[in-house]
Amino acid sequence: MIACYVQGGGLGHLTRIRAYLHTCHPGETATILTTSPFTADPRVLGPHRIMPAAALASLRPSTLVVDAFPAGLDGELSAASVPAGTRTVYLARLLRWDAYRPRLPDEPIAFDETRLLEDLTPDHRSYLTGRCTPLELTDPPCPPVRDVPDGSWLIVHSGPPPEIHELIGYARDCAAAEGVHPRLVLVSPARPTDLPVDVAHVSPYPAWPLFPTADRVITAAGFNAVRQMAPWRSRHLMLPFPRRFDDQFTRAAAARAG
Repeated sequence: MIACYVQGGGLGHLTRIRAYLHTCHPGETATILTTSPFTADPRVLGPHRIMPAAALASLRPSTLVVDAFPAGLDGELSAASVPAGTRTVYLARLLRWDAYRPRLPDEPIAFDETRLLEDLTPDHRSYLTGRCTPLELTDPPCPPVRDVPDGSWLIVHSGPPPEIHELIGYARDCAAAEGVHPRLVLVSPARPTDLPVDVAHVSPYPAWPLFPTADRVITAAGFNAVRQMAPWRSRHLMLPFPRRFDDQFTRAAAARAG
């Protein structure tokens, strides 16, 4: 059995683990250990089983995959958390390592393998254990989305609402700078109660099938948005937000420079 420890409040952690399982374990069903509220949408994790993160102590997985935070979101994972005989894999993405490092336990997990999903800071890289190899994720296929006109400007964000409004404002500023008046479409799981009347709302999941036909895609600088928009970088408008551990500003700067 594959168990995936996926902690974090946003939708991105679940999107990433689904892509990892599709890329590395196609056709296998995994147990996702998470407390994310986004698991209420059956589209997000598809066939995979969902259990609370605390259930790890009762499982005997053959492989334990830990997403993003090597000791869990708040340092709750240590070597003692890993059932005997379990192979361990760490999915490493960019972190604000100086902020996260104090969460590391005295006896951290010595991972058997680390999959590098993007460039890391030197301090984070020096922490890694086991075999380290880069991994390019592929999202599982999904039906095309047909309810958004081609040429729209998409604002893609799962929340919170204040950030959605910041992205709408950013989209308007960018449109004004280009001298255009595009159709604005918010792509988000829930419609904000105070969404402006001139902004349409749709809630497909995943959102990436809409990207090829959009004139612009406006997002924060989360891992999945930057990864999925890489083929259309010139149409991607990023507004990074501060996060406790995710370094969206460094990611956005690297994407723009690339």
